[in-house]
Amino acid sequence: MTDNNPNPAPSRRGVLRAGGALLAGAALPGLAPRHARADDRPPLGTWPEGSAGSSVFIGVAVPRTGTYAGPGEDELKGIELAIEHLNEGNELIRKIAPKVSKGVLGKKVEHGVADNQAKPNVAVQAQSRFISENKAVLLMGSVSSAVAVALNKLAERERVIYLPVISGSNDTTGKDCSRYSFRQCFYAHTAANALAPVLIKNIGANKKIAFLTPDYTYGHTVRQSMEEFTKKGGWTTVTNQVAPLGAPDYSSYLLNIANSGADVFININFGNDAVLSIKQAKQFGILDKQTLVVPYNTPFLAKEVGGDLMQGVYAATDYWWTLEDQYPLAKAFNAAFEKKYNYKPEWGANSGYMQVALWAHMVETAGTFYPPEVIKAYESGLKVDSTVGQVSFRPEDHQLIRPVVIQRGKKPSAMKSPDDYYDIVEVVPGAGIMQAPDAFGCKLGSVT
Repeated sequence: MTDNNPNPAPSRRGVLRAGGALLAGAALPGLAPRHARADDRPPLGTWPEGSAGSSVFIGVAVPRTGTYAGPGEDELKGIELAIEHLNEGNELIRKIAPKVSKGVLGKKVEHGVADNQAKPNVAVQAQSRFISENKAVLLMGSVSSAVAVALNKLAERERVIYLPVISGSNDTTGKDCSRYSFRQCFYAHTAANALAPVLIKNIGANKKIAFLTPDYTYGHTVRQSMEEFTKKGGWTTVTNQVAPLGAPDYSSYLLNIANSGADVFININFGNDAVLSIKQAKQFGILDKQTLVVPYNTPFLAKEVGGDLMQGVYAATDYWWTLEDQYPLAKAFNAAFEKKYNYKPEWGANSGYMQVALWAHMVETAGTFYPPEVIKAYESGLKVDSTVGQVSFRPEDHQLIRPVVIQRGKKPSAMKSPDDYYDIVEVVPGAGIMQAPDAFGCKLGSVT
Protein backbone atom coordinates (compact mmCIF):
# COMPACT_ATOMS: atom_id res chain seq x y z
CA MET A 1 0.00 0.00 0.00
CA THR A 2 1.23 3.40 -0.88
CA ASP A 3 1.02 6.22 1.71
CA ASN A 4 -0.02 9.41 -0.06
CA ASN A 5 0.26 11.61 3.13
CA PRO A 6 2.79 14.29 2.23
CA ASN A 7 3.57 14.91 5.97
CA PRO A 8 3.76 11.50 7.60
CA ALA A 9 3.95 11.38 11.41
CA PRO A 10 7.55 11.01 12.53
CA SER A 11 8.57 7.76 14.17
CA ARG A 12 9.81 7.68 17.80
CA ARG A 13 13.30 6.74 16.57
CA GLY A 14 13.26 9.69 14.18
CA VAL A 15 12.29 12.09 16.94
CA LEU A 16 15.10 10.86 19.18
CA ARG A 17 17.59 11.01 16.32
CA ALA A 18 16.55 14.60 15.42
CA GLY A 19 16.60 15.69 19.05
CA GLY A 20 20.10 14.32 19.47
CA ALA A 21 21.25 16.22 16.39
CA LEU A 22 19.78 19.46 17.77
CA LEU A 23 21.47 18.95 21.12
CA ALA A 24 24.76 18.21 19.43
CA GLY A 25 24.40 21.36 17.34
CA ALA A 26 23.59 23.45 20.39
CA ALA A 27 26.76 22.17 22.03
CA LEU A 28 28.91 23.60 19.26
CA PRO A 29 30.55 26.85 20.42
CA GLY A 30 29.69 28.70 17.26
CA LEU A 31 25.99 27.94 17.59
CA ALA A 32 25.46 28.48 21.32
CA PRO A 33 24.15 31.82 22.60
CA ARG A 34 26.53 33.81 24.79
CA HIS A 35 24.84 33.01 28.10
CA ALA A 36 24.67 29.30 27.26
CA ARG A 37 28.42 29.15 26.75
CA ALA A 38 28.91 30.36 30.31
CA ASP A 39 26.75 27.47 31.55
CA ASP A 40 29.48 24.92 30.93
CA ARG A 41 30.35 25.75 34.55
CA PRO A 42 28.02 23.84 36.88
CA PRO A 43 25.31 25.91 38.62
CA LEU A 44 26.49 27.36 41.92
CA GLY A 45 24.31 29.15 44.46
CA THR A 46 21.88 31.29 42.45
CA TRP A 47 24.17 31.31 39.42
CA PRO A 48 23.41 31.36 36.52
CA GLU A 49 19.67 31.74 37.13
CA GLY A 50 20.01 34.89 39.24
CA SER A 51 21.88 36.79 36.53
CA ALA A 52 20.30 35.29 33.39
CA GLY A 53 17.83 38.12 32.81
CA SER A 54 18.10 41.86 32.36
CA SER A 55 18.35 42.54 36.12
CA VAL A 56 19.95 41.14 39.26
CA PHE A 57 18.59 41.14 42.81
CA ILE A 58 20.17 42.12 46.14
CA GLY A 59 18.59 40.88 49.37
CA VAL A 60 18.90 43.49 52.14
CA ALA A 61 18.05 42.61 55.75
CA VAL A 62 18.61 45.28 58.39
CA PRO A 63 17.10 45.96 61.83
CA ARG A 64 14.17 48.33 61.33
CA THR A 65 12.69 47.76 64.78
CA GLY A 66 14.30 47.27 68.18
CA THR A 67 17.43 48.65 69.80
CA TYR A 68 19.46 48.74 66.56
CA ALA A 69 16.77 50.27 64.33
CA GLY A 70 18.44 53.71 64.04
CA PRO A 71 21.75 52.44 62.66
CA GLY A 72 19.83 49.91 60.54
CA GLU A 73 17.77 52.57 58.79
CA ASP A 74 20.90 54.65 58.24
CA GLU A 75 22.80 51.81 56.56
CA LEU A 76 19.74 51.04 54.42
CA LYS A 77 19.79 54.61 53.11
CA GLY A 78 23.43 54.22 52.09
CA ILE A 79 22.71 50.93 50.33
CA GLU A 80 19.74 52.35 48.44
CA LEU A 81 21.65 55.46 47.38
CA ALA A 82 24.41 53.24 45.99
CA ILE A 83 21.92 51.08 44.07
CA GLU A 84 20.32 54.23 42.64
CA HIS A 85 23.76 55.50 41.62
CA LEU A 86 24.62 52.17 39.98
CA ASN A 87 21.48 52.13 37.89
CA GLU A 88 21.93 55.68 36.64
CA GLY A 89 25.71 55.39 36.16
CA ASN A 90 26.36 58.20 38.63
CA GLU A 91 29.80 59.81 38.49
CA LEU A 92 30.51 59.20 42.21
CA ILE A 93 30.08 55.45 42.09
CA ARG A 94 32.06 55.27 38.85
CA LYS A 95 35.04 56.79 40.66
CA ILE A 96 34.97 53.80 43.00
CA ALA A 97 33.90 51.26 40.35
CA PRO A 98 35.23 52.79 37.10
CA LYS A 99 33.99 50.04 34.77
CA VAL A 100 30.35 50.65 35.72
CA SER A 101 28.21 52.23 33.02
CA LYS A 102 24.59 51.71 34.07
CA GLY A 103 23.76 48.85 36.39
CA VAL A 104 26.32 46.09 36.92
CA LEU A 105 27.57 44.33 33.78
CA GLY A 106 24.77 46.19 32.05
CA LYS A 107 22.05 44.69 34.27
CA LYS A 108 19.70 46.76 36.39
CA VAL A 109 20.13 46.21 40.12
CA GLU A 110 16.92 45.54 42.04
CA HIS A 111 16.57 44.88 45.75
CA GLY A 112 14.22 43.79 48.50
CA VAL A 113 14.28 44.84 52.16
CA ALA A 114 13.44 42.85 55.29
CA ASP A 115 13.51 43.74 58.98
CA ASN A 116 15.96 41.35 60.66
CA GLN A 117 15.15 42.76 64.14
CA ALA A 118 18.86 42.24 65.02
CA LYS A 119 17.99 38.54 65.49
CA PRO A 120 20.12 35.91 63.72
CA ASN A 121 17.26 33.48 63.06
CA VAL A 122 15.04 36.22 61.60
CA ALA A 123 17.89 37.42 59.38
CA VAL A 124 18.62 33.91 58.11
CA GLN A 125 14.95 33.29 57.32
CA ALA A 126 14.65 36.59 55.44
CA GLN A 127 17.78 36.09 53.39
CA SER A 128 16.88 32.47 52.67
CA ARG A 129 13.63 33.72 51.13
CA PHE A 130 15.54 36.22 48.99
CA ILE A 131 17.71 33.36 47.76
CA SER A 132 14.89 30.94 47.00
CA GLU A 133 12.24 33.37 45.73
CA ASN A 134 14.32 36.13 44.13
CA LYS A 135 17.52 34.25 43.22
CA ALA A 136 19.54 36.97 44.97
CA VAL A 137 23.10 37.31 43.66
CA LEU A 138 24.11 39.27 46.78
CA LEU A 139 23.01 39.41 50.42
CA MET A 140 23.58 42.53 52.55
CA GLY A 141 22.94 43.98 55.96
CA SER A 142 23.78 43.69 59.66
CA VAL A 143 24.17 45.79 62.76
CA SER A 144 24.43 42.92 65.22
CA SER A 145 27.58 40.86 64.76
CA ALA A 146 25.58 37.80 65.81
CA VAL A 147 23.52 38.39 62.65
CA ALA A 148 26.67 38.85 60.57
CA VAL A 149 28.13 35.57 61.84
CA ALA A 150 24.88 33.70 61.13
CA LEU A 151 24.71 35.12 57.61
CA ASN A 152 28.36 34.24 57.03
CA LYS A 153 27.35 30.62 57.57
CA LEU A 154 24.28 30.94 55.33
CA ALA A 155 26.37 32.49 52.56
CA GLU A 156 28.90 29.67 52.80
CA ARG A 157 26.20 27.02 52.66
CA GLU A 158 24.19 28.59 49.85
CA ARG A 159 27.23 29.83 47.85
CA VAL A 160 25.89 33.40 47.64
CA ILE A 161 28.11 36.38 48.48
CA TYR A 162 27.21 38.21 51.70
CA LEU A 163 28.36 41.67 52.79
CA PRO A 164 27.95 42.68 56.45
CA VAL A 165 27.61 46.46 56.81
CA ILE A 166 27.99 47.16 60.54
CA SER A 167 29.73 44.39 62.48
CA GLY A 168 32.33 45.07 65.15
CA SER A 169 33.19 41.59 66.39
CA ASN A 170 36.65 40.18 65.76
CA ASP A 171 34.91 36.88 65.00
CA THR A 172 33.21 38.11 61.80
CA THR A 173 36.47 37.88 59.88
CA GLY A 174 38.10 35.75 62.57
CA LYS A 175 36.97 32.30 63.68
CA ASP A 176 33.61 32.75 61.93
CA CYS A 177 35.01 34.07 58.64
CA SER A 178 33.61 32.83 55.33
CA ARG A 179 34.95 32.49 51.81
CA TYR A 180 31.68 34.12 50.68
CA SER A 181 31.73 37.11 53.03
CA PHE A 182 33.68 40.40 52.91
CA ARG A 183 33.70 43.09 55.63
CA GLN A 184 34.33 46.75 54.83
CA CYS A 185 34.01 48.33 58.29
CA PHE A 186 36.42 48.58 61.23
CA TYR A 187 36.14 46.14 64.11
CA ALA A 188 37.10 45.51 67.74
CA HIS A 189 40.83 44.95 67.28
CA THR A 190 41.46 47.90 64.96
CA ALA A 191 39.20 50.18 67.03
CA ALA A 192 41.08 49.36 70.23
CA ASN A 193 44.54 49.45 68.65
CA ALA A 194 43.84 52.89 67.17
CA LEU A 195 42.05 54.34 70.20
CA ALA A 196 44.11 53.07 73.15
CA PRO A 197 47.28 55.13 72.47
CA VAL A 198 45.14 58.28 72.21
CA LEU A 199 43.46 57.49 75.54
CA ILE A 200 46.73 56.77 77.33
CA LYS A 201 48.30 59.95 75.97
CA ASN A 202 45.38 62.23 76.84
CA ILE A 203 43.88 60.64 79.98
CA GLY A 204 47.08 59.26 81.49
CA ALA A 205 48.66 55.98 82.53
CA ASN A 206 47.59 53.45 85.18
CA LYS A 207 43.86 54.15 85.03
CA LYS A 208 41.12 51.86 86.35
CA ILE A 209 38.40 50.82 83.90
CA ALA A 210 34.74 49.96 84.38
CA PHE A 211 33.25 48.23 81.33
CA LEU A 212 29.58 47.99 80.34
CA THR A 213 29.46 45.12 77.84
CA PRO A 214 26.59 43.77 75.72
CA ASP A 215 26.42 40.01 76.14
CA TYR A 216 27.27 38.69 72.68
CA THR A 217 30.20 38.31 70.30
CA TYR A 218 30.54 42.03 69.53
CA GLY A 219 30.63 43.15 73.16
CA HIS A 220 33.00 40.46 74.37
CA THR A 221 35.57 40.90 71.59
CA VAL A 222 35.57 44.71 71.92
CA ARG A 223 36.19 44.39 75.66
CA GLN A 224 38.99 41.87 75.12
CA SER A 225 40.68 44.10 72.56
CA MET A 226 40.33 47.23 74.70
CA GLU A 227 41.87 45.42 77.66
CA GLU A 228 44.73 44.18 75.49
CA PHE A 229 45.74 47.61 74.21
CA THR A 230 45.02 49.78 77.28
CA LYS A 231 47.14 47.36 79.35
CA LYS A 232 50.14 48.84 77.56
CA GLY A 233 49.50 52.05 79.51
CA GLY A 234 49.06 50.23 82.80
CA TRP A 235 45.24 50.38 82.66
CA THR A 236 43.41 47.67 84.61
CA THR A 237 39.81 46.47 84.76
CA VAL A 238 38.03 46.85 88.11
CA THR A 239 34.61 45.69 86.89
CA ASN A 240 33.03 44.32 83.73
CA GLN A 241 29.25 44.61 83.83
CA VAL A 242 27.67 42.33 81.23
CA ALA A 243 24.12 43.25 80.16
CA PRO A 244 21.75 41.60 77.68
CA LEU A 245 21.08 43.16 74.29
CA GLY A 246 18.07 45.46 74.46
CA ALA A 247 18.03 45.85 78.25
CA PRO A 248 15.36 48.42 79.19
CA ASP A 249 17.08 49.43 82.43
CA TYR A 250 20.78 49.52 83.34
CA SER A 251 20.37 50.55 86.99
CA SER A 252 21.88 47.46 88.61
CA TYR A 253 24.90 47.50 86.27
CA LEU A 254 25.46 51.23 86.61
CA LEU A 255 25.23 51.10 90.40
CA ASN A 256 28.14 48.65 90.39
CA ILE A 257 30.08 50.89 88.01
CA ALA A 258 29.40 53.97 90.14
CA ASN A 259 30.76 52.18 93.21
CA SER A 260 33.71 50.54 91.44
CA GLY A 261 36.29 53.27 92.00
CA ALA A 262 37.01 53.36 88.25
CA ASP A 263 38.60 56.37 86.57
CA VAL A 264 37.25 55.54 83.09
CA PHE A 265 33.84 54.24 82.03
CA ILE A 266 34.14 52.33 78.73
CA ASN A 267 30.65 51.82 77.34
CA ILE A 268 30.63 49.19 74.58
CA ASN A 269 26.87 49.30 74.06
CA PHE A 270 25.62 50.16 70.57
CA GLY A 271 22.44 51.62 69.13
CA ASN A 272 19.64 52.56 71.50
CA ASP A 273 21.35 50.54 74.24
CA ALA A 274 24.20 53.05 74.13
CA VAL A 275 21.78 55.98 74.26
CA LEU A 276 19.84 54.63 77.26
CA SER A 277 22.89 53.55 79.24
CA ILE A 278 24.71 56.88 78.78
CA LYS A 279 21.65 58.88 79.83
CA GLN A 280 21.19 56.65 82.87
CA ALA A 281 24.91 56.87 83.69
CA LYS A 282 24.48 60.65 83.93
CA GLN A 283 21.64 60.16 86.40
CA PHE A 284 23.88 57.93 88.55
CA GLY A 285 26.59 60.62 88.61
CA ILE A 286 29.03 58.36 86.78
CA LEU A 287 29.88 60.90 84.08
CA ASP A 288 30.82 63.45 86.75
CA LYS A 289 33.40 61.10 88.29
CA GLN A 290 34.58 58.90 85.40
CA THR A 291 35.73 59.74 81.87
CA LEU A 292 33.38 58.26 79.29
CA VAL A 293 34.94 56.37 76.36
CA VAL A 294 32.98 54.86 73.45
CA PRO A 295 35.25 52.40 71.63
CA TYR A 296 32.78 51.67 68.81
CA ASN A 297 30.75 54.79 68.16
CA THR A 298 27.04 54.50 67.38
CA PRO A 299 25.57 56.54 64.51
CA PHE A 300 23.46 59.42 65.89
CA LEU A 301 24.76 58.90 69.44
CA ALA A 302 25.71 62.53 70.13
CA LYS A 303 22.42 63.73 68.66
CA GLU A 304 20.38 61.29 70.76
CA VAL A 305 22.10 61.80 74.12
CA GLY A 306 22.84 65.50 73.61
CA GLY A 307 26.14 67.12 72.71
CA ASP A 308 26.80 68.12 76.32
CA LEU A 309 27.05 64.48 77.43
CA MET A 310 29.48 63.67 74.60
CA GLN A 311 31.67 66.72 75.25
CA GLY A 312 35.28 65.54 75.59
CA VAL A 313 34.34 61.89 74.99
CA TYR A 314 36.83 59.87 72.95
CA ALA A 315 35.44 57.43 70.42
CA ALA A 316 36.52 55.32 67.45
CA THR A 317 34.48 55.28 64.28
CA ASP A 318 34.48 54.15 60.67
CA TYR A 319 33.62 57.47 59.02
CA TRP A 320 32.70 61.02 59.99
CA TRP A 321 31.41 63.59 57.54
CA THR A 322 34.19 66.15 58.16
CA LEU A 323 36.58 63.73 56.45
CA GLU A 324 35.45 65.62 53.35
CA ASP A 325 38.23 68.10 54.16
CA GLN A 326 40.73 65.29 53.53
CA TYR A 327 39.13 62.97 50.97
CA PRO A 328 37.42 64.23 47.76
CA LEU A 329 35.16 61.17 47.48
CA ALA A 330 33.92 61.77 51.04
CA LYS A 331 32.88 65.28 50.03
CA ALA A 332 31.04 63.96 46.97
CA PHE A 333 29.34 61.24 49.01
CA ASN A 334 28.25 63.71 51.72
CA ALA A 335 26.76 66.03 49.11
CA ALA A 336 24.84 63.26 47.35
CA PHE A 337 23.56 61.77 50.60
CA GLU A 338 22.49 65.09 52.09
CA LYS A 339 20.73 66.06 48.87
CA LYS A 340 18.64 62.88 48.99
CA TYR A 341 18.03 62.50 52.74
CA ASN A 342 18.51 66.00 54.18
CA TYR A 343 21.06 65.09 56.84
CA LYS A 344 24.77 64.45 57.07
CA PRO A 345 25.57 60.76 56.56
CA GLU A 346 26.56 58.67 59.53
CA TRP A 347 29.06 55.85 59.27
CA GLY A 348 26.49 53.11 58.76
CA ALA A 349 25.25 54.84 55.61
CA ASN A 350 28.79 55.24 54.35
CA SER A 351 29.55 51.57 55.00
CA GLY A 352 26.41 50.50 53.14
CA TYR A 353 27.27 52.68 50.16
CA MET A 354 30.87 51.49 50.05
CA GLN A 355 29.94 47.81 50.28
CA VAL A 356 27.68 48.11 47.22
CA ALA A 357 30.26 50.14 45.30
CA LEU A 358 33.11 47.74 46.12
CA TRP A 359 30.98 44.75 45.12
CA ALA A 360 30.13 46.40 41.77
CA HIS A 361 33.83 47.02 41.20
CA MET A 362 34.68 43.37 41.86
CA VAL A 363 31.90 42.03 39.62
CA GLU A 364 32.89 44.36 36.79
CA THR A 365 36.53 43.33 37.25
CA ALA A 366 35.55 39.65 37.13
CA GLY A 367 33.30 40.26 34.11
CA THR A 368 30.73 37.82 35.53
CA PHE A 369 28.42 37.22 38.50
CA TYR A 370 29.82 33.68 38.85
CA PRO A 371 30.76 33.66 42.58
CA PRO A 372 34.24 32.05 42.33
CA GLU A 373 35.36 34.70 39.83
CA VAL A 374 33.94 37.55 41.94
CA ILE A 375 35.67 36.13 45.02
CA LYS A 376 38.91 35.92 43.04
CA ALA A 377 38.60 39.64 42.24
CA TYR A 378 38.06 40.47 45.94
CA GLU A 379 41.09 38.35 46.89
CA SER A 380 43.38 39.85 44.25
CA GLY A 381 44.55 42.72 46.49
CA LEU A 382 43.06 45.24 44.06
CA LYS A 383 43.52 48.84 45.27
CA VAL A 384 40.29 50.83 45.18
CA ASP A 385 39.66 54.54 45.73
CA SER A 386 37.12 55.12 48.52
CA THR A 387 35.67 57.77 50.80
CA VAL A 388 38.57 57.16 53.23
CA GLY A 389 41.37 56.90 50.68
CA GLN A 390 42.72 53.86 48.86
CA VAL A 391 41.68 50.51 50.31
CA SER A 392 41.99 46.80 49.53
CA PHE A 393 40.77 43.48 50.93
CA ARG A 394 43.10 41.01 52.63
CA PRO A 395 42.79 37.70 50.79
CA GLU A 396 43.48 35.66 53.93
CA ASP A 397 40.42 36.78 55.94
CA HIS A 398 38.39 39.07 53.62
CA GLN A 399 38.82 42.10 55.89
CA LEU A 400 39.18 45.51 54.26
CA ILE A 401 42.44 47.29 55.02
CA ARG A 402 41.15 50.75 55.91
CA PRO A 403 41.78 53.52 58.44
CA VAL A 404 40.08 54.00 61.80
CA VAL A 405 38.90 57.50 62.74
CA ILE A 406 39.37 58.75 66.32
CA GLN A 407 36.90 61.43 67.45
CA ARG A 408 36.49 63.69 70.46
CA GLY A 409 33.18 65.27 71.36
CA LYS A 410 33.01 69.03 70.94
CA LYS A 411 31.71 71.59 73.37
CA PRO A 412 28.26 72.69 72.19
CA SER A 413 29.60 76.26 71.96
CA ALA A 414 32.32 75.07 69.52
CA MET A 415 29.89 73.40 67.09
CA LYS A 416 29.81 75.19 63.73
CA SER A 417 26.57 73.52 62.62
CA PRO A 418 23.88 71.28 64.16
CA ASP A 419 25.74 68.19 62.87
CA ASP A 420 29.21 69.28 64.04
CA TYR A 421 29.47 67.06 67.13
CA TYR A 422 33.07 65.81 66.87
CA ASP A 423 36.61 66.87 66.18
CA ILE A 424 38.68 64.31 64.32
CA VAL A 425 41.71 63.67 66.52
CA GLU A 426 43.47 61.24 64.23
CA VAL A 427 42.94 59.06 61.15
CA VAL A 428 44.94 55.91 61.88
CA PRO A 429 46.08 53.92 58.80
CA GLY A 430 44.65 50.42 58.71
CA ALA A 431 47.60 48.21 57.83
CA GLY A 432 49.53 48.91 61.05
CA ILE A 433 46.64 48.23 63.44
CA MET A 434 45.40 44.90 62.07
CA GLN A 435 46.23 41.55 63.66
CA ALA A 436 47.94 38.77 61.73
CA PRO A 437 45.37 37.22 59.36
CA ASP A 438 45.23 33.94 61.30
CA ALA A 439 45.32 35.45 64.80
CA PHE A 440 41.58 35.04 65.41
CA GLY A 441 41.26 31.60 63.85
CA CYS A 442 40.08 32.46 60.35
CA LYS A 443 40.09 29.45 58.03
CA LEU A 444 38.32 30.26 54.79
CA GLY A 445 36.31 27.41 53.32
CA SER A 446 36.50 26.30 49.72
CA VAL A 447 34.82 28.27 46.96
CA THR A 448 32.79 25.34 45.59
